Amino acid sequence: MVLTRDDYPFERFAAFRRISSVSFLSEGDWIGYVSDASGQFNLWRKRTSVSADGETYSEEQLTAFVDESVRHFCVSPSGGESVAFFADRHGDENFQLYIMDVLHGWPRRVSGNPKARYEPSMGGFSWDGRYLAYSTNERNPSSMSLQLYDAKSEEHIPVIQRDGWFIGGYWSPDNRLLSFIEVVDLQTMAIWLVDSLSGKEERVTPPMDKVRFSPGPWRRDGSGFYVLGDSGGEFVNVYFYSLNTGNMEAVITPRWDVEEVVLSGDGRWLVWSQNEDGYSRVFAADPQNNTQRELGFPKGVVYSLNVSQRGDMVAALVNSASHPSEVYVCELATNTVHRLTYSSLGRIPTDRLVEPVNVKYRSFDGREVPSYLYKPLPIKGRQRYPVVVSIHGGPTSQERPLYAYGGLYQYLVNHGVGVFAPNFRGSTGYGKSYERLIYRDWGGGELRDFEWAAKYLLSQSWVDPERLGVFGGSFGGFATLSCVTRLADYWRAAVDIVGPSNLLTFVKSVPPHWRRFMGEWVGDPERDVELLRERSPINYVDKIRADLLIIQGANDPRVVKAESDQMVEKLRSLGKSVEYIVFEDEGHGFTKHTNELKAMRAAAEFLVAKLVGQDGA
Repeated sequence: MVLTRDDYPFERFAAFRRISSVSFLSEGDWIGYVSDASGQFNLWRKRTSVSADGETYSEEQLTAFVDESVRHFCVSPSGGESVAFFADRHGDENFQLYIMDVLHGWPRRVSGNPKARYEPSMGGFSWDGRYLAYSTNERNPSSMSLQLYDAKSEEHIPVIQRDGWFIGGYWSPDNRLLSFIEVVDLQTMAIWLVDSLSGKEERVTPPMDKVRFSPGPWRRDGSGFYVLGDSGGEFVNVYFYSLNTGNMEAVITPRWDVEEVVLSGDGRWLVWSQNEDGYSRVFAADPQNNTQRELGFPKGVVYSLNVSQRGDMVAALVNSASHPSEVYVCELATNTVHRLTYSSLGRIPTDRLVEPVNVKYRSFDGREVPSYLYKPLPIKGRQRYPVVVSIHGGPTSQERPLYAYGGLYQYLVNHGVGVFAPNFRGSTGYGKSYERLIYRDWGGGELRDFEWAAKYLLSQSWVDPERLGVFGGSFGGFATLSCVTRLADYWRAAVDIVGPSNLLTFVKSVPPHWRRFMGEWVGDPERDVELLRERSPINYVDKIRADLLIIQGANDPRVVKAESDQMVEKLRSLGKSVEYIVFEDEGHGFTKHTNELKAMRAAAEFLVAKLVGQDGA
């Protein structure tokens, strides 16, 4: 397809409902999910099949928040009508705990301190629906202790109160034992069991340094539970921990990371997803009959796997480069997949939506960097095109083939701008050794990866060497600022969203329960002053040549507003031009649809204007 006009406004690409966190309700007849169809993230439910009166896929909004955002929810196994969810206000990440009855109730906040943070356990409720495990820093802002909410007495019961970071796991079928994670450091996670009656604790994983273990669901006979862990090598595999023997046996061992593992309520089906070069594949196994099959979800990235209590259906969110997240249900008996939601509203023809190509380029040390390339749609009369290097956040995260940043990538390629998204050293999904290359090296090796990404693009005959841009949020924002300050000659335009500009002030201002890990991850503010100063973009502002847009949330608890403020102030003191947009009711990202639309539209139009020109020339 050759474009003759670039007349699709950003609003068309951004016209979709964001959906997250899926779970079955009522024995599988209904499914719950979080959606911003109301303009804010709220809890919804939808039928999974034709109702008794013949109505198909009826839908209902269950909460009506305007300022609060529902982030995660879990369903009581005992009947499926009681739901717990966590919500924060204006993006402040002080998540509060709410309880509601799906059929007739209204949300009721049961957490005690609006300034504290409450986070869900992995498995949620006990099997009898009485206890809900959660973590909180209510007692000590620097620690995340483990507690229970008793739905019967409405009491909050301390479980693990010692200092540290503890994350609740899954309940044993007899409602007595709870698995949980102790985050020892960023590269070491251990699994423990606690007896909810006696309070006795037992560590069940061996004391292995630089190994991460995470608990999965219990077998229905109570003999043990599944474990995700990278003790066997570079990738996360699935093991089974036997309560009787104390041994862990390898169960699923692909040469890729297993991302999620879930078990049906009847114990029959074990379902998992694995990340193969950014794309998800979902499998289901019936251990009793020694059968296994790949489930027929669409190609893309799968999140929030969930199996119905009856064990007949699997639900998931599927996101792809050319389509935002949708809820899908797979009938296990026939491997038939149904789509339940229709979130895309922009009515964009499919031939205007670009799928990325997997590309690898060699960096400064000969290491191959896996990347995604979105080539722009051809425009009549044009031979060379601008390209934006998009840098993901984390940094220990992964660029994946998603409908990213509110449709930003698709808008750019439809307006004559390519997108190149590298999985630089430090990215996950390619083995833990690759991930660890960025620890205590922010602004080091990965910055040279970006330099060599620019060199790779400049070697392509279709790329305009005078029109490279760079974009990123969070760590990607830091990397964007590093690129335009320390690799200034490559870039014509840049957009930084909530990115740290000064590593010395950044490591001191993160949430209290993060600070214990900053020395391992970024650098210690006392011992590593020179390193942090050397790697901080704020100290190289005089070198900037690119046009720059900075976007910030005023309530951001991770990268506080002062990080962007000081960058803007220094730029302006040197007489350099910078555009600065602050959202007073947002934090680290965008919870309100109107704010995301405004921010991403500003970024998209800024990049097109600076790299292509107002008239498209």
